[in-house]
Amino acid sequence: MKIVILDGHAVNPGDLSWDCFRQFGDVTVYEQTDNDQAAQRIGDAEIVMTNKTPITEALLNACPNLRLICVLATGYNVVDCAATKKRGIPVCNVPDYGTAAVAQFTFSLLLELCNRVGLHDNAVHNGDWTACPHFCFWTTPQMELAGKTIGIIGFGRIGRAVGRIAKAMGMHVLAYNRSRHPEGEEIGKYVTLDTLLAQSDIISLHCPLTAENAGLINKTTIAKMKDGAILLNTARGGLLNEQDVAEALRSKKLRGAAVDVVSQEPILADNPLLVAPNCIITPHMAWAPIESRQRILDCTVGSIEGFLSGKPVNTVN
Repeated sequence: MKIVILDGHAVNPGDLSWDCFRQFGDVTVYEQTDNDQAAQRIGDAEIVMTNKTPITEALLNACPNLRLICVLATGYNVVDCAATKKRGIPVCNVPDYGTAAVAQFTFSLLLELCNRVGLHDNAVHNGDWTACPHFCFWTTPQMELAGKTIGIIGFGRIGRAVGRIAKAMGMHVLAYNRSRHPEGEEIGKYVTLDTLLAQSDIISLHCPLTAENAGLINKTTIAKMKDGAILLNTARGGLLNEQDVAEALRSKKLRGAAVDVVSQEPILADNPLLVAPNCIITPHMAWAPIESRQRILDCTVGSIEGFLSGKPVNTVN
Protein backbone atom coordinates (compact mmCIF):
# COMPACT_ATOMS: atom_id res chain seq x y z
CA MET A 1 0.00 0.00 0.00
CA LYS A 2 1.26 3.47 -0.89
CA ILE A 3 0.80 6.27 1.64
CA VAL A 4 1.50 9.97 1.04
CA ILE A 5 1.68 12.64 3.75
CA LEU A 6 1.21 15.99 2.04
CA ASP A 7 2.18 18.50 4.74
CA GLY A 8 3.92 16.66 7.53
CA HIS A 9 5.84 19.61 8.97
CA ALA A 10 2.75 21.03 10.68
CA VAL A 11 2.35 17.97 12.91
CA ASN A 12 5.91 16.70 12.92
CA PRO A 13 8.68 19.25 12.37
CA GLY A 14 11.22 16.56 13.23
CA ASP A 15 10.66 15.64 16.87
CA LEU A 16 8.35 12.67 16.18
CA SER A 17 8.64 9.57 14.00
CA TRP A 18 6.57 8.58 10.97
CA ASP A 19 7.65 4.95 11.41
CA CYS A 20 4.31 4.02 12.95
CA PHE A 21 2.79 4.18 9.45
CA ARG A 22 5.39 2.03 7.70
CA GLN A 23 3.65 -1.13 8.93
CA PHE A 24 0.94 -0.36 6.38
CA GLY A 25 3.16 0.13 3.33
CA ASP A 26 5.48 2.60 1.61
CA VAL A 27 5.32 6.07 3.18
CA THR A 28 6.35 9.29 1.46
CA VAL A 29 6.43 12.45 3.56
CA TYR A 30 6.40 16.00 2.18
CA GLU A 31 6.94 18.89 4.57
CA GLN A 32 4.52 21.11 2.67
CA THR A 33 2.55 20.79 -0.56
CA ASP A 34 1.18 23.59 -2.72
CA ASN A 35 -2.23 23.04 -4.27
CA ASP A 36 -0.79 22.61 -7.76
CA GLN A 37 1.66 19.93 -6.53
CA ALA A 38 -0.87 17.73 -4.74
CA ALA A 39 -2.09 15.58 -7.64
CA GLN A 40 1.42 14.71 -8.80
CA ARG A 41 2.59 13.91 -5.28
CA ILE A 42 -0.39 11.71 -4.48
CA GLY A 43 -0.16 9.91 -7.83
CA ASP A 44 -1.40 6.35 -7.43
CA ALA A 45 -1.36 6.39 -3.60
CA GLU A 46 -4.20 4.65 -1.79
CA ILE A 47 -3.98 6.59 1.48
CA VAL A 48 -3.31 10.31 1.80
CA MET A 49 -2.81 12.33 4.97
CA THR A 50 -3.29 16.07 5.09
CA ASN A 51 -3.32 18.81 7.67
CA LYS A 52 -4.07 21.95 5.67
CA THR A 53 -3.58 20.93 2.02
CA PRO A 54 -7.07 20.95 0.39
CA ILE A 55 -8.51 17.74 -0.99
CA THR A 56 -10.87 18.94 -3.72
CA GLU A 57 -13.10 17.13 -6.19
CA ALA A 58 -10.67 17.97 -8.98
CA LEU A 59 -7.86 16.38 -6.96
CA LEU A 60 -9.97 13.27 -6.37
CA ASN A 61 -10.61 13.02 -10.11
CA ALA A 62 -6.87 13.18 -10.74
CA CYS A 63 -6.08 10.50 -8.14
CA PRO A 64 -8.51 7.61 -8.75
CA ASN A 65 -6.56 5.11 -6.59
CA LEU A 66 -7.37 6.92 -3.34
CA ARG A 67 -9.17 4.72 -0.84
CA LEU A 68 -8.75 6.62 2.45
CA ILE A 69 -8.13 10.24 3.49
CA CYS A 70 -6.81 10.98 6.97
CA VAL A 71 -6.91 14.53 8.27
CA LEU A 72 -4.14 15.11 10.81
CA ALA A 73 -6.34 17.48 12.81
CA THR A 74 -9.86 17.78 14.18
CA GLY A 75 -11.19 20.26 11.63
CA TYR A 76 -11.82 18.65 8.24
CA ASN A 77 -13.06 21.59 6.17
CA VAL A 78 -10.01 21.15 3.91
CA VAL A 79 -11.67 18.04 2.43
CA ASP A 80 -14.62 18.07 0.03
CA CYS A 81 -16.60 15.53 2.04
CA ALA A 82 -19.52 15.46 -0.39
CA ALA A 83 -17.19 14.50 -3.22
CA THR A 84 -15.46 11.81 -1.14
CA LYS A 85 -18.80 10.37 -0.04
CA LYS A 86 -19.92 10.07 -3.67
CA ARG A 87 -16.81 8.02 -4.35
CA GLY A 88 -17.07 5.91 -1.22
CA ILE A 89 -13.79 7.25 0.18
CA PRO A 90 -13.84 7.49 4.00
CA VAL A 91 -12.47 10.66 5.57
CA CYS A 92 -11.10 10.25 9.09
CA ASN A 93 -10.12 13.04 11.47
CA VAL A 94 -8.64 13.15 14.97
CA PRO A 95 -11.57 14.08 17.21
CA ASP A 96 -9.72 14.69 20.47
CA TYR A 97 -6.00 15.17 20.90
CA GLY A 98 -5.29 18.65 22.28
CA THR A 99 -7.92 19.26 24.95
CA ALA A 100 -5.47 19.52 27.84
CA ALA A 101 -2.93 21.48 25.80
CA VAL A 102 -5.39 24.11 24.56
CA ALA A 103 -6.95 24.53 28.00
CA GLN A 104 -3.48 24.98 29.51
CA PHE A 105 -2.53 27.48 26.82
CA THR A 106 -5.75 29.43 27.34
CA PHE A 107 -4.71 30.03 30.93
CA SER A 108 -1.17 30.85 29.86
CA LEU A 109 -2.63 33.69 27.81
CA LEU A 110 -4.94 34.79 30.60
CA LEU A 111 -2.23 34.75 33.26
CA GLU A 112 0.08 36.72 31.01
CA LEU A 113 -2.58 39.40 30.61
CA CYS A 114 -3.18 39.47 34.38
CA ASN A 115 0.45 39.52 35.52
CA ARG A 116 2.69 40.31 32.50
CA VAL A 117 5.35 37.91 33.76
CA GLY A 118 7.39 38.17 30.57
CA LEU A 119 7.46 41.96 30.62
CA HIS A 120 8.62 42.04 34.27
CA ASP A 121 11.23 39.35 33.66
CA ASN A 122 12.64 41.51 30.86
CA ALA A 123 12.61 44.55 33.15
CA VAL A 124 14.62 42.71 35.80
CA HIS A 125 17.16 41.46 33.26
CA ASN A 126 17.45 45.00 31.89
CA GLY A 127 18.50 46.25 35.35
CA ASP A 128 15.27 47.96 36.42
CA TRP A 129 15.07 46.10 39.72
CA THR A 130 18.73 46.68 40.49
CA ALA A 131 18.15 50.40 40.04
CA CYS A 132 14.88 50.43 41.99
CA PRO A 133 14.97 52.19 45.42
CA HIS A 134 12.15 49.92 46.66
CA PHE A 135 12.22 46.20 47.43
CA CYS A 136 9.74 45.44 44.63
CA PHE A 137 7.92 47.10 41.75
CA TRP A 138 5.38 46.39 39.00
CA THR A 139 4.76 48.38 35.85
CA THR A 140 1.33 47.05 34.91
CA PRO A 141 -1.85 46.62 36.98
CA GLN A 142 -1.97 43.18 38.57
CA MET A 143 -5.22 41.19 38.53
CA GLU A 144 -6.37 38.34 40.79
CA LEU A 145 -8.58 35.71 39.16
CA ALA A 146 -10.20 34.23 42.27
CA GLY A 147 -13.78 35.46 42.49
CA LYS A 148 -13.88 36.63 38.88
CA THR A 149 -16.42 35.29 36.38
CA ILE A 150 -15.28 33.57 33.19
CA GLY A 151 -17.76 33.16 30.37
CA ILE A 152 -16.96 30.26 28.05
CA ILE A 153 -18.52 30.29 24.59
CA GLY A 154 -18.45 26.72 23.34
CA PHE A 155 -18.63 24.22 26.20
CA GLY A 156 -17.38 21.08 24.50
CA ARG A 157 -14.33 19.09 25.59
CA ILE A 158 -11.95 22.05 25.55
CA GLY A 159 -14.43 24.53 26.97
CA ARG A 160 -15.21 22.23 29.87
CA ALA A 161 -11.48 21.65 30.49
CA VAL A 162 -11.03 25.42 30.70
CA GLY A 163 -14.00 25.57 33.05
CA ARG A 164 -12.48 22.96 35.37
CA ILE A 165 -9.24 24.94 35.63
CA ALA A 166 -11.17 28.15 36.25
CA LYS A 167 -13.23 26.52 38.98
CA ALA A 168 -10.07 25.18 40.64
CA MET A 169 -8.75 28.77 40.71
CA GLY A 170 -11.84 30.00 42.52
CA MET A 171 -13.58 31.52 39.52
CA HIS A 172 -17.27 31.48 38.68
CA VAL A 173 -18.02 29.74 35.37
CA LEU A 174 -20.74 30.69 32.89
CA ALA A 175 -21.24 28.71 29.71
CA TYR A 176 -23.01 29.25 26.41
CA ASN A 177 -23.45 26.23 24.16
CA ARG A 178 -26.00 24.85 21.68
CA SER A 179 -26.57 21.80 23.89
CA ARG A 180 -26.04 20.90 27.52
CA HIS A 181 -23.79 18.19 28.92
CA PRO A 182 -24.15 16.62 32.38
CA GLU A 183 -20.47 17.27 33.15
CA GLY A 184 -20.93 20.89 32.12
CA GLU A 185 -23.74 21.31 34.65
CA GLU A 186 -21.28 20.35 37.39
CA ILE A 187 -18.62 22.79 36.21
CA GLY A 188 -20.59 25.94 35.51
CA LYS A 189 -23.93 27.51 34.80
CA TYR A 190 -25.44 27.47 31.32
CA VAL A 191 -26.79 30.89 30.35
CA THR A 192 -27.84 32.83 27.27
CA LEU A 193 -25.20 34.57 25.20
CA ASP A 194 -26.41 38.01 26.29
CA THR A 195 -26.22 37.02 29.96
CA LEU A 196 -22.71 35.65 29.49
CA LEU A 197 -21.55 38.81 27.75
CA ALA A 198 -23.03 41.07 30.44
CA GLN A 199 -21.78 39.18 33.50
CA SER A 200 -18.33 37.90 32.54
CA ASP A 201 -15.04 39.49 33.54
CA ILE A 202 -13.24 37.19 31.09
CA ILE A 203 -14.73 35.75 27.89
CA SER A 204 -13.03 32.74 26.31
CA LEU A 205 -13.96 31.30 22.90
CA HIS A 206 -13.92 27.54 22.31
CA CYS A 207 -16.53 27.00 19.60
CA PRO A 208 -16.07 25.94 15.98
CA LEU A 209 -16.32 28.57 13.27
CA THR A 210 -19.55 28.33 11.28
CA ALA A 211 -21.38 30.54 8.80
CA GLU A 212 -23.76 31.48 11.61
CA ASN A 213 -21.17 32.62 14.17
CA ALA A 214 -18.55 34.25 11.93
CA GLY A 215 -17.74 37.65 13.42
CA LEU A 216 -19.55 36.73 16.65
CA ILE A 217 -17.41 39.15 18.64
CA ASN A 218 -18.12 42.51 17.04
CA LYS A 219 -19.08 46.08 17.91
CA THR A 220 -22.58 45.01 18.97
CA THR A 221 -21.58 42.09 21.20
CA ILE A 222 -18.63 43.99 22.67
CA ALA A 223 -21.02 46.77 23.70
CA LYS A 224 -22.89 44.20 25.82
CA MET A 225 -19.73 43.26 27.74
CA LYS A 226 -18.56 44.70 31.04
CA ASP A 227 -16.21 47.66 30.77
CA GLY A 228 -12.71 46.31 31.22
CA ALA A 229 -13.50 42.73 30.21
CA ILE A 230 -10.77 40.43 28.91
CA LEU A 231 -11.19 38.50 25.65
CA LEU A 232 -9.44 35.19 24.84
CA ASN A 233 -9.57 33.31 21.55
CA THR A 234 -7.92 29.93 21.06
CA ALA A 235 -10.66 28.68 18.71
CA ARG A 236 -10.80 30.27 15.24
CA GLY A 237 -9.81 33.76 14.13
CA GLY A 238 -12.98 34.26 12.11
CA LEU A 239 -15.03 34.41 15.31
CA LEU A 240 -13.75 37.97 15.79
CA ASN A 241 -14.32 41.14 13.85
CA GLU A 242 -10.70 42.06 14.40
CA GLN A 243 -11.14 45.75 13.62
CA ASP A 244 -13.92 46.04 16.20
CA VAL A 245 -11.80 44.26 18.81
CA ALA A 246 -8.85 46.57 18.09
CA GLU A 247 -11.07 49.62 18.51
CA ALA A 248 -12.43 48.24 21.80
CA LEU A 249 -8.86 47.82 23.07
CA ARG A 250 -7.94 51.36 22.05
CA SER A 251 -11.02 52.78 23.80
CA LYS A 252 -10.30 50.57 26.86
CA LYS A 253 -13.75 49.01 26.64
CA LEU A 254 -11.67 45.82 26.69
CA ARG A 255 -8.89 45.67 29.28
CA GLY A 256 -6.98 43.21 27.13
CA ALA A 257 -7.19 40.48 24.54
CA ALA A 258 -5.10 37.41 23.83
CA VAL A 259 -5.49 35.37 20.66
CA ASP A 260 -3.76 32.29 19.32
CA VAL A 261 -5.66 32.47 16.02
CA VAL A 262 -6.44 35.19 13.49
CA SER A 263 -8.68 35.52 10.46
CA GLN A 264 -5.91 34.79 7.95
CA GLU A 265 -2.88 32.72 8.85
CA PRO A 266 0.01 33.37 8.76
CA ILE A 267 -1.05 36.78 10.08
CA LEU A 268 -1.09 39.61 7.54
CA ALA A 269 1.09 42.64 8.17
CA ASP A 270 -1.97 44.92 8.22
CA ASN A 271 -3.99 42.90 10.75
CA PRO A 272 -5.44 45.55 13.12
CA LEU A 273 -4.67 43.47 16.20
CA LEU A 274 -0.93 43.87 15.58
CA VAL A 275 -1.08 47.54 16.55
CA ALA A 276 -3.83 47.31 19.17
CA PRO A 277 -2.80 48.00 22.79
CA ASN A 278 -2.85 45.23 25.40
CA CYS A 279 -3.19 42.52 22.80
CA ILE A 280 -1.16 39.31 22.97
CA ILE A 281 -0.90 37.30 19.75
CA THR A 282 0.64 33.86 19.48
CA PRO A 283 1.09 31.88 16.22
CA HIS A 284 -1.63 29.18 16.43
CA MET A 285 0.46 27.05 18.77
CA ALA A 286 -1.94 26.07 21.58
CA TRP A 287 -2.23 22.56 20.14
CA ALA A 288 1.51 22.05 19.67
CA PRO A 289 2.94 20.14 22.69
CA ILE A 290 4.68 16.97 21.59
CA GLU A 291 2.25 14.89 23.63
CA SER A 292 -0.71 16.28 21.67
CA ARG A 293 0.94 15.78 18.31
CA GLN A 294 1.86 12.19 19.18
CA ARG A 295 -1.83 11.57 19.89
CA ILE A 296 -2.60 12.74 16.35
CA LEU A 297 -0.29 10.09 14.94
CA ASP A 298 -1.58 7.39 17.30
CA CYS A 299 -5.21 8.15 16.46
CA THR A 300 -4.45 8.11 12.73
CA VAL A 301 -2.81 4.70 13.07
CA GLY A 302 -6.06 3.53 14.65
CA SER A 303 -8.06 5.03 11.78
CA ILE A 304 -6.00 3.12 9.20
CA GLU A 305 -6.28 -0.11 11.20
CA GLY A 306 -10.04 0.32 11.38
CA PHE A 307 -10.28 0.98 7.65
CA LEU A 308 -8.19 -2.07 6.75
CA SER A 309 -10.25 -4.29 9.04
CA GLY A 310 -13.49 -3.11 7.44
CA LYS A 311 -14.57 -1.21 10.55
CA PRO A 312 -13.76 2.47 9.89
CA VAL A 313 -13.46 4.76 12.92
CA ASN A 314 -13.34 8.54 13.31
CA THR A 315 -15.11 9.02 9.96
CA VAL A 316 -16.67 12.40 9.25
CA ASN A 317 -18.39 11.73 5.92
